[in-house]
Amino acid sequence: MSGRVDIPGSKSHTIRALVCALLSEGNSEIIAPLHSSDTRSCLDMIRQYGAKVTEKKDRWLIAGRGKDLLVPDNVVDVGNSGTSLYFGIGVASLVKGTTIFTGDSQIRNRPADGLLRAINDLGAQAFSSRDNGKPPLVIQGRMTGGTTSVEAVTSQYLSSLLLTAPGAMGDTNILVPLLNEAPYVTMTLDWLELLNIQYSNNKMKEFFIPGRQTFRGFSRQIPADFSSATFFLAAAAVTGSTLELHGLDFKDSQGDKEVVNILEKMGAVVEKKKQSIVISGGSLKGGTFDLNAIPDALPALSVVACFADGETRLTRVPQARLKETDRIAVMHRELSRMGADIEELEDGLVIRGSRLRGAQVDGHHDHRVVMALAVAAMGADGDTVIDTAESVAVTFPTFPELMRQAGASIEETKE
Repeated sequence: MSGRVDIPGSKSHTIRALVCALLSEGNSEIIAPLHSSDTRSCLDMIRQYGAKVTEKKDRWLIAGRGKDLLVPDNVVDVGNSGTSLYFGIGVASLVKGTTIFTGDSQIRNRPADGLLRAINDLGAQAFSSRDNGKPPLVIQGRMTGGTTSVEAVTSQYLSSLLLTAPGAMGDTNILVPLLNEAPYVTMTLDWLELLNIQYSNNKMKEFFIPGRQTFRGFSRQIPADFSSATFFLAAAAVTGSTLELHGLDFKDSQGDKEVVNILEKMGAVVEKKKQSIVISGGSLKGGTFDLNAIPDALPALSVVACFADGETRLTRVPQARLKETDRIAVMHRELSRMGADIEELEDGLVIRGSRLRGAQVDGHHDHRVVMALAVAAMGADGDTVIDTAESVAVTFPTFPELMRQAGASIEETKE
């Protein structure tokens, strides 16, 4: 593989931009957003709350609703987008009316109980229709403010509250005894600062947000996605190739930029430029890496570890079991089918370098699992067939095309 790859926009930034645009009084411009099924789910959601959206080729123009949110006239279906679900719960708590959320089969198995408790503490009403803390969910506003404590097993619980508490009728105090994926909260705080929202932050352990604040319209270009870039970084590492990935900015708050440093520690050769990264695969070696802040990187890094000498331990990432799939169990199962020497831990994986062979594997309808297995297939002996590969459209619909442009041999089938 070789050449230049233009990495698409960040899903995390795009969805935050859409929610902020909805809550803003005035017009907003989102430049170079990510076009995927997840961001489309969020776009459809903000329309149901009354945002007016004009879609152009390279940008979305959005007339926000501010505090005058409409009550959705139908059930809000977030598809496969967990971020849209959790952020939508917060938005719904600001509405004088009732919202019902559902999604696909994976979403209907995503826990939201910690966020529901916090919403109830802050004066709105929130419950699961099946009384199991999972969708379908019923939310009725309005949020009055107050004090709550939230164990952010996923950072999206806390980010949802931070984005919507400024619109509450009173002040909000949030205690955070547990926080996973802290860089994503930093990203949310960056958006609040961009929009002049006032808050205080005590070492990510406690937040105070004054109520009755107003978001303003904005114009912002969406940075390229380090989470998507991870698969190209991993592909270069495992195939001994050189790729130049464009659009990546190390000054951005995305946590998955740490993958670059991890691969460098494992032996890849990395050159960081102002708006791009050049990576070349080298002689890889194992190590121990804490993935608590970057759980989405677990599938790709577990693949890289298969091609590294010695043992690699990917640790402190129990929340990886709560994503679209139990990614710890799924990567253990599917890489084992390819011949990996891999061991499952409660909070991660242990992988010992071994030669992989092509196999029939299951992507489990999980976009990051499918892309990680595709990278494993590039370094394996023989051909690999990956089922449910269409799920890459959730965050990265151009993944096969860009991989082919960089020299990978990928054939899409309808079987």
